[in-house]
Amino acid sequence: MHLKSAVNPLEIKPNLDGSCGICRRTNCLIHNNSDVLFSSKLPQSNTVLKCKKGQQFIIEGAPVNGLYFIKSGTVKVFRTGINGRQQIVRFAKPCEIIGHRGFGTQEYYSIGAIALQDTELHYFSKEHLQDTLLKNPKFAYDMMLFYANELNRSENKVKSISQMTVRERVIDTLLYIHRKFGNLKGFINLPLSRKEYADYAGTTEEQVIRVFSLLKKERLINTQGKKIGIINVQTLKNEISEHNYFLDS
Repeated sequence: MHLKSAVNPLEIKPNLDGSCGICRRTNCLIHNNSDVLFSSKLPQSNTVLKCKKGQQFIIEGAPVNGLYFIKSGTVKVFRTGINGRQQIVRFAKPCEIIGHRGFGTQEYYSIGAIALQDTELHYFSKEHLQDTLLKNPKFAYDMMLFYANELNRSENKVKSISQMTVRERVIDTLLYIHRKFGNLKGFINLPLSRKEYADYAGTTEEQVIRVFSLLKKERLINTQGKKIGIINVQTLKNEISEHNYFLDS
């Protein structure tokens, strides 16, 4: 197995338990096709990759070698924009797929991915996926629907973001992270730097700090270091409701 995109992995081992072992969601591409994806006992077909917090396991521009499915932990997916600036594409949690946009058509990954906490990932080699798609029409059909849904969400998100003010983009980012990761002791359960908020919202760190300050004065959020707590979720939802804030879950 060649993992040229993985940086200092903590551990790589075959997955021999025959399932994803994470959830039973009816809309999960991997779970719904566990019987074919996890059927092979060959190490190069499906392995578990363990990464430490802060480790990059996909390097932007590296050759595409397969897909990653998060077993545990949290991941930041990003790409390099103009003048080398990092743009965060999304944050991913267990039961989500990473690296799928490069699979099948591109030779190189268009994104990078870093573990935000100690993370375990199922890695499916490109060869195993191609073989499974050719032999299993149901998996091929489910994969087609998965990509169609991803494309639809991406197009809607681009449309909405292009029409938002800086304040609205920051609020959208707060609601997205709150919606996805929930609360822990009154704060969003994913501590991020102001720069990371800016890199996702497509603005500057200074503008994020300014918007956060205004939202605190309006008693819509509270802060404690990197931690952000949303005091009034509904008011924030109402402010950007015309932009369909719920598109990116």
